[in-house]
Amino acid sequence: MGRFDILRQIRQLDPVRDHAKIQHLVAGYEFPWDNIRALEIALYRTYCVPSISALLDRNGEFRHRPQQRYDDTAIIVAEMCKWGYDSERGRQALERMNWIHGHFKIANEDFLYVLSTFIYEPIRWIDNFGWRKLCEQEKLGIYYFWCEIGKRMSIKNIPPTYEAFERYNLDYERDKFRYADTNQRVGRATRDLFASWFPRLFAPMVRHGIYAMLDDRMLAAFGFPRPFKFMPPLARFALRARGKFVRFLPPRRKPHFFVDIPNRTYPKGYEIAELGPPRFRKAATM
Repeated sequence: MGRFDILRQIRQLDPVRDHAKIQHLVAGYEFPWDNIRALEIALYRTYCVPSISALLDRNGEFRHRPQQRYDDTAIIVAEMCKWGYDSERGRQALERMNWIHGHFKIANEDFLYVLSTFIYEPIRWIDNFGWRKLCEQEKLGIYYFWCEIGKRMSIKNIPPTYEAFERYNLDYERDKFRYADTNQRVGRATRDLFASWFPRLFAPMVRHGIYAMLDDRMLAAFGFPRPFKFMPPLARFALRARGKFVRFLPPRRKPHFFVDIPNRTYPKGYEIAELGPPRFRKAATM
């Protein structure tokens, strides 16, 4: 199997009809590490919106159970990407997500924005740092995949084209990104979670590494300090060097989604129906 065989396979697929297959191949085979990192940035971007961060701050999950909150989100996304949203496991994950969201009052425009980040952040990340750039079928396949999930979330007014949804994404950020104390609290909790994955000695450098991956509007919205001047170019250099190295590795023969690796919250496994805040678990199993 050659390095570009999966790309050749994707180019033969129709992005409207075969979007679930395209998402599966991109996220699980071609760019699994990049996809996870990009979705971390995507979620971080949503915390720059006061209406979103206020909800997250109010429910307390980031203060009390940040690792579980991270793992639950990553698992639900990975289940849908690995198996497809119409598979048994994909439907369970989607239903669980909708059930959790149903406990909160969330504006449609905020739902739309969060959905858009799951499309455009992975595309931007991969085009900047991946071992190759995405082809047109991949970009459109990702768009149609998440639009179909959005419809199953009852999100209204999803833009009808890739370009229109990207304009919505950019316009929303320009209009809604601004500082709020809730942004900072949720941002700090997430930053500290990421730092906790490394030895404590490296925590200050990890924090500045995180700042280096955030653009100026994000730093301002969080009230975070600017990183050391050498950090942003160093981070970009390291990520691009990794991409060039990965280009010469053999193609992945087995999928590598978040659910295929051990996670910190559920080392012995999990039931989809039990994902989410602990206070919801009893109701889900009744």
